[in-house]
Amino acid sequence: MLGAFPRRWQAAPLLAAAAGLLTLAIGLSRVPLDTLSGQTPAGGPAADWLVTAAAMIPAAAVGAFLAARRPRNPIGWIVLAIFALLAAPYNQYLLYAYRLRPGSAPLGGVAVAGAGAWPVLLALITIMLWVFPDGRLPSGRRRRLVLVMLVVTVLLGLAVSAGLDLAVARNPILVDADGNLLSPLPRVAGLLIKVLLLAVLASWLVWLVVQVRAYRRAAGERRQQLKWLSSGAAVTVVTILLPDSGASGLVGPFGVAALPVCMAVAVLKYRLYAIDRIVSRVMAYLVITVILAGVFAGLVLLATEVLPAKTPVAVAAATLAAAALFNPLRRRVQHAVDCRFNRARYNAEEVVTAFAGRLRATADPSHVTADLVRAVDAAFEPTHVTLWLPGPDRNLPLLTRPAPQRRPHASAAPTQQSLQPQNPLAPPPQT
Repeated sequence: MLGAFPRRWQAAPLLAAAAGLLTLAIGLSRVPLDTLSGQTPAGGPAADWLVTAAAMIPAAAVGAFLAARRPRNPIGWIVLAIFALLAAPYNQYLLYAYRLRPGSAPLGGVAVAGAGAWPVLLALITIMLWVFPDGRLPSGRRRRLVLVMLVVTVLLGLAVSAGLDLAVARNPILVDADGNLLSPLPRVAGLLIKVLLLAVLASWLVWLVVQVRAYRRAAGERRQQLKWLSSGAAVTVVTILLPDSGASGLVGPFGVAALPVCMAVAVLKYRLYAIDRIVSRVMAYLVITVILAGVFAGLVLLATEVLPAKTPVAVAAATLAAAALFNPLRRRVQHAVDCRFNRARYNAEEVVTAFAGRLRATADPSHVTADLVRAVDAAFEPTHVTLWLPGPDRNLPLLTRPAPQRRPHASAAPTQQSLQPQNPLAPPPQT
């Protein structure tokens, strides 16, 4: 059976695993080089290992898994290349090889070339965005435009990267205290950098407009894939924009790893429909945390500044009040957030409540049976519904619904009883 598949795709899992391990090794090499160059962050080497591993392990694992499971989809391979270029410790190596101990470390030219590879990184990110999620460019009239933009971006990226390397090669290699190259750039290289940044920005803006329009027209799996991508991108952007502090240093790696993880879920279509619940829970607990923190701070200030209470007593009272408010506040906030971000659960509760009300006023078994199947289908979206009732032949299902053709709305008809699609919130026909 293996002969039915091309040999190059049979070797894809091994190549993906090797590429993932190489990416992980490149990223983790930053920690010993931080120590050698004297750039260990606050917390020492242990914290440096933890932060670096928190970003690199998920990214390398997700990229390798995507490349192994979808070898024809370039997204997994691009993710590995992006994180290998992004996490490579060029500055640390340059600082150690050309400033702290000149001539003591080999492969200095590789580090110099890698330091000028950031234009290629921008081109790879642009390609990854345009081929999401199936690894193909958009079809239709936009295909030629997208292809031209990508070709221009790639050529500009290669030209700028080559120009930076040539500028460094013509001059003595000088490195500042942070490991940045100090070689002067010619005017042509500066102009090419500006053109490249404008081209990348224009491509990203066009991509964003296309995705917004696609999201409005999309339904089912495609819509959920775009939700996963936008959620991961939002988390990554927020963590990057956080002010430089100890908390951002701990949260930042997890935020950077969120984007490849969300892209993997979207490409592999694994638990696509869980995104609404995840977003709803995150938003609800963020709101609850802010409210309870405000209540706690307000009660402490009220007890210590206005009332003659000691600080430990005020803190204890505020803690008890916040704990007492948690459950009722969580229920109300979760219900309000579900109305906006998790309509499936909110609609399911409404469907079940409406069915319970209709059940009290209906006595016809056939109408109750049909109404029950419609309510279950609308509330839980199952792949199969079988209703069993006691009768002469207990092994015969009264009503069976096969797997629907597409989600989130089932479109297949039952096999043993005709059932027209109706609004599950509408009252049953009167008898």
